[in-house]
Amino acid sequence: MPESGRPMRADARANEDKLLAAAASAFARDGAAATLKQIARDAGVGIATLYRRFPTRELLVDATYRYETARLADRPAALLAELPADRALRAWMSEVLDHLVTKQGMADTLKTLLRGDAELGSQTREQLTAAVEELRRAGSDQGVLREDVPAGDILMALAGVTLAAGDPRQREQAERLLDLLMDGLAS
Repeated sequence: MPESGRPMRADARANEDKLLAAAASAFARDGAAATLKQIARDAGVGIATLYRRFPTRELLVDATYRYETARLADRPAALLAELPADRALRAWMSEVLDHLVTKQGMADTLKTLLRGDAELGSQTREQLTAAVEELRRAGSDQGVLREDVPAGDILMALAGVTLAAGDPRQREQAERLLDLLMDGLAS
């Protein structure tokens, strides 16, 4: 909700969503070289619209990070509607790798934001742990995933994979490591 306390108009919400999706793509594609002008162009809005909503690059990075985290946290239901739970969890993990590419493009600004906002890091862990728990529980119910591994442990193992092979040039290795992780989670 905007600072005015009034709900955001539908067209303003649509523009914000377009800007955040374009920013995520630009940061993943261009890294720190992503320009606000190009992000506005990719979103199909004017630069004034971008600055009206995000007066600084830092505010755009913060909002993009939150947007992408919320998107990941909301994905389990859609994935579970399409796939068995073990394959849904594996697909979700690949999406986390995609998210990291975006995050790397925002790395310097994001480090500063996370240092200044401990709640943001905690909130991210909570959201992603809840997403893993939804997938883990479904897998346990379907008999395809172990029920004795806590969601927090799965998320930490995923974090380990991203630390060991989180560079985009290591994507094939990261995918193999995720397959190994899934082998360990199979019931």
